[in-house]
Amino acid sequence: MLIEAVLGDITTQDVDVVVNAANSSLLGGGGVDGAIHAAAGPRLLDACRELRRTTLPGGLPVGDAVATPGFGLPARWVVHTVGPNRHRGQTDPVLLSSCFARPLELAVGLGASSVAFPAVSAGVYGWAVEDVARVAVGTVRVWQEGTEAGWSPGHPRPHGIELVRFVLFSATALDAFRAELDRA
Repeated sequence: MLIEAVLGDITTQDVDVVVNAANSSLLGGGGVDGAIHAAAGPRLLDACRELRRTTLPGGLPVGDAVATPGFGLPARWVVHTVGPNRHRGQTDPVLLSSCFARPLELAVGLGASSVAFPAVSAGVYGWAVEDVARVAVGTVRVWQEGTEAGWSPGHPRPHGIELVRFVLFSATALDAFRAELDRA
């Protein structure tokens, strides 16, 4: 599996799955969430409203993930995940790690071969991009190795995932992720 970091717009990535740094309401917001909703079009909001009406009436919990179609995006699916908000005292790196592991598990179930991630919880959620890069890259590497570290036995392994791309919003974020990728 290739793991890479690029500077770019996550909404234009030609991948099977785009990961959305969503809020628990799933009803859109700012930053990556707002950009993905705008690019995907109104059917994405309709799909998220249906999830809220049926399976997630209380919203999506922090660290969990759920999939919808990609609608107007080049990606076939959007996997929404809710990152921990440091400003609200959500400082556990295990919650942040789950925001990278759970979307990969869902991607396997969808039959995806490529996944694009943003820097979940960096920015307005208060996590330093260097911390997000360390947790994100570490989680993807452990998951890639197929070990049992970090999650319970029985979770899907990376069968079929050929590419994990971190799509970053700034040169500073790109540098942080590349530094982590360069570590042995």
